[in-house]
Amino acid sequence: MAHTAKSGSGTTEDDDPPLRTAVCRLRSRACWTDAAALLEHDAATDPAVALQRTALLTERCLYTGQGWTDAEDALRTAEALAHDDAERGAAACERGHLAYASTLLGVRDRADEASVALSRAAALLSPSAPDRPLLDYRRGLIAQNISDSPQAARAAYRRAHAGATTQGDELLLSSTWRQLALLALREGDKAQARHGFAESLRLREELGYLIGTAPALVALADAEPEPGTAARLRTEAGRLFRLLGGVPTWLAPHLDPPPPEATGAN
Repeated sequence: MAHTAKSGSGTTEDDDPPLRTAVCRLRSRACWTDAAALLEHDAATDPAVALQRTALLTERCLYTGQGWTDAEDALRTAEALAHDDAERGAAACERGHLAYASTLLGVRDRADEASVALSRAAALLSPSAPDRPLLDYRRGLIAQNISDSPQAARAAYRRAHAGATTQGDELLLSSTWRQLALLALREGDKAQARHGFAESLRLREELGYLIGTAPALVALADAEPEPGTAARLRTEAGRLFRLLGGVPTWLAPHLDPPPPEATGAN
């Protein structure tokens, strides 16, 4: 998860392995609403849990294009509960990410809001703050996908990658590998792209992060020179995509049509 949650008793989610396991399992299987429901009680009073719940519901928006009102409501709660610079900075980081998702998916252009929120987060979070690598990563997304500034994106991703390595945040590492590989592919460096995509896929498979595995398979297929291998990767991606109910929705155009037995056609 992007944030470590705390329960109302003052213990962290890491001290409650069953809750952590349940939330991570539901998230990985695209059950964001169910995962958020497990955190709803404590999210009303605990800023860290409120931020984690916001992150779950924002990810749902990014992967499905739905649930914007729920994510906004959760974010407002997290912002209201924040009482120091670290918590306010983390909440601003979440606001920037939600605004970025809305802009990226064409729901509503909130690019200015996203940039302002992430700049606010950067001003509030110390260089050594636990949330700093995630912030750097999200600033890279803005630079790459909204501002079309690949050099700025690469610098932000590299900072995020270094921070995630130091923190042992393997899920964030899977994302920084992926984005750096996308930049390499854009520049025609397919060998470097294949390496980055392969590392991203490896980490997501090891973590059991199913919802992120299909996009990782497709990305690796795009950089794979051997047609048979690329086809196998796309087939596996399609299987996972259908298993998870057709999410992420934006992946559909990049997949081959399902075989007749998968659609029920005669």
